[in-house]
Amino acid sequence: MTWQLSEEQRMIQMMVREFARKEIEPEAAEFDRQGRFPVEVVRKMGELGLLGMMVPSRYGGSEAGAVSYSLALQEIAYSCASCAVTMSVSNLSCEPLLLFGTEEQKLRWLPSLTGGGALGAFALTEPEAGSDPGGIRSTARKVGGAYRISGTKVFITNGGYADVIVYVARTRPEGGNKSLAAFLIPRNTAGFQVGPEEEKMGLRASNTVSLFLEDCTVPEEHRIGREGDGFRVAMGALDGGRIGIASQATGIGQACLDEAVRYSQERRQFGRFLSSFQAIAWMIADMATELEAARLLTLEAARQKDQGLPFTRAASMAKLFASEMSNRAAYSALQIHGGYGYTRHFKVERLYRDARVTTLYEGTSEVQRIVISRETLGG
Repeated sequence: MTWQLSEEQRMIQMMVREFARKEIEPEAAEFDRQGRFPVEVVRKMGELGLLGMMVPSRYGGSEAGAVSYSLALQEIAYSCASCAVTMSVSNLSCEPLLLFGTEEQKLRWLPSLTGGGALGAFALTEPEAGSDPGGIRSTARKVGGAYRISGTKVFITNGGYADVIVYVARTRPEGGNKSLAAFLIPRNTAGFQVGPEEEKMGLRASNTVSLFLEDCTVPEEHRIGREGDGFRVAMGALDGGRIGIASQATGIGQACLDEAVRYSQERRQFGRFLSSFQAIAWMIADMATELEAARLLTLEAARQKDQGLPFTRAASMAKLFASEMSNRAAYSALQIHGGYGYTRHFKVERLYRDARVTTLYEGTSEVQRIVISRETLGG
């Protein structure tokens, strides 16, 4: 199919590109080197409306839609993948409220989450429950008109800075996925503790922590949806989240291609530019082709979401292909740079590290294949 962006979508794309190149790109390497969470960048993203791009304006969102969100996230990821995943999870944390929240919950929580006044996080993964939500051990005991929540979550993006957490827990020991529920937990709740920051291979400027809850008491009105809706809340959020990671991976892939093209046209070996060697030219051709395919898959998944169509299959396809593509692109870009690419003096070293996790979080590549096969086979 031929993709034609609207004038508004192109304006958003260009606006975010200018912001990312001027405000983020010059500092991205230092953010990574120091492992420093870019608080000021997050605040500016909130002011630009990038933290609630699919949230209706009546709740404080920019109501730009999933396609514009994907385009914007690609531009942020091009300059700094850490900032991109922070933006992605911020938008993801709004999804449960949009899909399952009451009008009162939306009016109370969304304006601050979308405007940057508060940062959101999504807490699903546990030490023994990553790709399998059925293994969740966090508990939520009903006591009068409140719940007492206890448990441990791991690898929570934004967790150390988030003002409110969407937290999935089990309301009864039996029932599997049907006994899960989702809750909004403010970080100042008694019994809420943030663990030390993870020392990660890549995305070093994003915040990733464990969360420890012990008898955190939250009122019943903090529950999102009904008891038993937790699995649906999580899967609904993850479908949208996969478009976010596909967009992030596509942005990384574009940066890899641009760095490879630039270096190959500047570096001379054997009296010729690298780009004149067929081996290098064909590597770049493969990178460009796969990047274009990833971008189209990602935008198609976003289009389906915008139109209210089922998009689980499309989102998993986009996430699978784009994440694998970005890893191949990062490998090729570093290979073209040779030994220099293995040093921190060149952006491709950071891109190589940042790309790796895209095949892991929001569902591994193997999980995406399970989803795609089930959707295709009707199983």
